[in-house]
Amino acid sequence: MITTQNNLGLYTDFYELTMAQGYFLNEKKDDSATFDYFFRTNPYKGGFTVFAGLYDFLEILSNFTFSKTDIEYLKGQGLKTEFLKYLNNFKFEGNIFSVSEGEIVFPNEPVLRVEGNIIECQIIESALLNILNFESLIATKAFRIKMVSGDTTFSDFGLRRAQGFGALHASRAAVIGGATSTSNVLAGKLFDIPITGTQAHSWILSFDDELEAFRAFAEGNPDNTVLLVDTFNTLKTGIPNAIIIAKEMEQKGHRLKAIRLDSGDLAYLSKKARKMLDDAGLNYVKIIASNQLNEFVVKSLLHDQNAPIDAFGIGTELITGKSDAALDGVYKLAVLNNLPKMKFSENIEKATLPGKKQLIRYFDENGKFYRDGILCSDENPEDIDTIFHPVYPEKNTEIASLKQQILTQKVVDNGTVLLKKINPQNIHKYLEERAQLLPAEHKRFISPHLYKVGISKKLMETRNTLVKKLKTLH
Repeated sequence: MITTQNNLGLYTDFYELTMAQGYFLNEKKDDSATFDYFFRTNPYKGGFTVFAGLYDFLEILSNFTFSKTDIEYLKGQGLKTEFLKYLNNFKFEGNIFSVSEGEIVFPNEPVLRVEGNIIECQIIESALLNILNFESLIATKAFRIKMVSGDTTFSDFGLRRAQGFGALHASRAAVIGGATSTSNVLAGKLFDIPITGTQAHSWILSFDDELEAFRAFAEGNPDNTVLLVDTFNTLKTGIPNAIIIAKEMEQKGHRLKAIRLDSGDLAYLSKKARKMLDDAGLNYVKIIASNQLNEFVVKSLLHDQNAPIDAFGIGTELITGKSDAALDGVYKLAVLNNLPKMKFSENIEKATLPGKKQLIRYFDENGKFYRDGILCSDENPEDIDTIFHPVYPEKNTEIASLKQQILTQKVVDNGTVLLKKINPQNIHKYLEERAQLLPAEHKRFISPHLYKVGISKKLMETRNTLVKKLKTLH
């Protein structure tokens, strides 16, 4: 597994290494640099993003070194001997500042900041973007499902439809977002996630009849029997046979845990199933539903159709982050040798913010999230009384009297990871606490309210001065 291996220096794009070699050959290896990680739009046309993947990235960073065979491989790709000698002893020794994993964040905010020499900052870019973008995407999807499922639990069933080994990080992110368990056994072991599983149609078909298949499964799993009832005919054979097995289990001192519906009209079938089970005195038997579920289907089943479903198994759409293929997170240079840098654009909305920055959250009189402010890192938040719209400075917010919280915290100090490992269930608890403070208008699925993010006057002036200078030069 990638998060437990050493020598992960090759976990990067080749252009990162060719640029790093260029820095080295041009005697820039000791140039100091600062890069920002941020994203431009929320996924799923939503009002927020759940930040995830931080600990996994830091674990990869701790093992971001090059083995002898890695060096030989890179030599064969044309990299120069003197640069390869440098890589032979490479280890990230910079600093990283970040918001907490599980935090709710918004577009164009400096979610994470990397400081170090130009080479070490550059060659970790691809791994950083790969992990943070993907896990944040999946955690956001999972939390959208959690918001509508409420007390009805759901499990990650997505391994078979996931993008290769990405399924492992996706399962972790799904639990951060709200899944209670996963079918992915390796992810369960690696990330301390409860694992779950029922049976496939192939189990039923491997026996001469459905009842025999149910009975054999119950005998082998008497304390955790979930029966898949839609192989042939859910209402005529599947549920009646499950009821027979449940009665047999009762006589042996056991209980059927649940039935699973994996096809058809889930609302209709779950209502019929609930009545059949209750009429048989099996009100304790739960109903699990699966089959191409997402947040919209779950919302419809539970809130519009009042389907008596106790749990969901959600696969493809959760684990792949449908309908968004990726989070558009980017990694941009903000400081070089103590001079602010920015990506220039004639469209000021697409220009990046220069310099080292910190992220501050402000709360309204009810204790809810109200605004976020991006300040220069050397500014004292207590001294800031106004934050300005990044594009239209005439739009501004007085924040002097508001309660505030600094979200940016150091997580790596001179290469040493400061964070303790937290299991994804506990990160989810933090997310739930933060979500309680996010006003409802930002949580809705249709046309969510835009959360406002402002910048300090000093940061605005720094950017504007640099823009004028760049226009003169270019």
